[in-house]
Amino acid sequence: MTSQCTGVDRAHSGSGFALNDVAVRLGVQCVPADANESKTVITGISQDSRRVAAGEIYAALPGANQHGAAFADEAAARGAVAAVSDRPCPPLPTFVVDGPRRILGPLAAWIYGEPSRHLDVFGVTGTNGKTSTAYLLSAGLRGAGTEHGLISGVSVGGPQGEHPAVRTTPEASDLQRTLASLRAQGASAAALEVSSHALALHRVDGIRFRVSVFTNLGPDHLDFHSDLENYYAAKARLFAAERSAAAVLNIDDDHGKRLGAELDIPHRTFSTTSTAADFYAEHITADEHGTSFVLHHGDERGATVRLRLLGAHQVDNALGAIAALALAGVDLDSAVAGMSELTSVPGRMQRIDAGQPFLAFVDYMHNTAGQHRQFRYLRSLTDGKIVVVLGATGERDPSKRQPLGATAGTLADIVVVTDESPFSDDADELRGDIVLGARSADHAAIVVEPDRAAAFATAVALTGPGDVLVVAGRGHDPIQTFGAVTRAFDDRVELRNALEHSILLGDR
Repeated sequence: MTSQCTGVDRAHSGSGFALNDVAVRLGVQCVPADANESKTVITGISQDSRRVAAGEIYAALPGANQHGAAFADEAAARGAVAAVSDRPCPPLPTFVVDGPRRILGPLAAWIYGEPSRHLDVFGVTGTNGKTSTAYLLSAGLRGAGTEHGLISGVSVGGPQGEHPAVRTTPEASDLQRTLASLRAQGASAAALEVSSHALALHRVDGIRFRVSVFTNLGPDHLDFHSDLENYYAAKARLFAAERSAAAVLNIDDDHGKRLGAELDIPHRTFSTTSTAADFYAEHITADEHGTSFVLHHGDERGATVRLRLLGAHQVDNALGAIAALALAGVDLDSAVAGMSELTSVPGRMQRIDAGQPFLAFVDYMHNTAGQHRQFRYLRSLTDGKIVVVLGATGERDPSKRQPLGATAGTLADIVVVTDESPFSDDADELRGDIVLGARSADHAAIVVEPDRAAAFATAVALTGPGDVLVVAGRGHDPIQTFGAVTRAFDDRVELRNALEHSILLGDR
């Protein structure tokens, strides 16, 4: 699909309400009053002052560091006709409301014609597996011949193309505009990755989900949610009756079982261990070429599913996608056939092959639950060494760092510690926490190389024939950030470069 901010998208999404219609909708008047309130036609709404277009409302939201009201002049210069905020935003007439984040999603949905009421929206939330499940849903919909969109942390796409994602789940106004654009492009469904931040910050308010999927839950983002209970509560919001019509739950996860007991909407379960689940898998095999399993559901028994995606954990993701599509009435034979054509999910156990005599992967594993799942698979591929390149991203939960190092130090044989994106944090401190954790395992050899490209070269040199090398933590992210400085750095590209350079030098 075209960019969220193109004229094409805006032309298809605005519904032509006037400012006085917005006043009635919100129950407040502009401050100061606008003499043209009944004539000024609203073309859209945006929370980004740099991208607001003529005729749009500017949503001036409170932020972590600055308030959107500080950028009202810029929004006005770009043609915004009013603002909505928790304070006046001169020079724009402002609808002053309590909690503007809470009203932004429903207001944007109304402005853009309630697009989720005209689409089968599949939401996916959980700690791990969200992106892969969303991609599998997309592949299943494609296999069934359904025009649809995919909104994930990797990309946003639809019938007319795609563009890179900015965050896991877009801000509410961007999200509603995107759904409206998908509808205008002829889509009848959308797969949407839903983060806990998006739920806590009301980004998906105003969306009606046809089916929502719960993958799993483990400690993550506790810098934002403070504890696991608050993290679970944020995830559980997706499954409220006013938001989702139905649910699909992983009952191999204790939080999935708990969620099932608390829901008052129709739901189905999936499992790789329990035949009591509505959808369950047996005879799971995973090798360097793909993953297969035997699917059981309802009266259907013994259908073999073959995926090109790598790792047994992809069976969980496939089961969640299959169950969700079945619950929505999608033809499963066609959907499963579509899933079998999905070759990879960007940055998720993505194989990098330059002709080297060992397996090499880039993976997003960025928490200990993901590490346990992925290292189990990697160990099944080799009788030799596992070499992992690992770092810690800055401005994230610091309590994750040492456990990440400890898990890698326990499950790998060589840990090459390097920089990810420190942002404003001290890079030496980030590396030091990973090293401290890795050393506590008293198992793996540890090498420290701050420069990420040099760390890749070091890791390649330490990996022998028949071994396995994995670059962990960043996945598809193409940018490294050091304070105010950014540079292009795609782990998939740079790992391939390191492998090719090693072969060129005759090291292999």
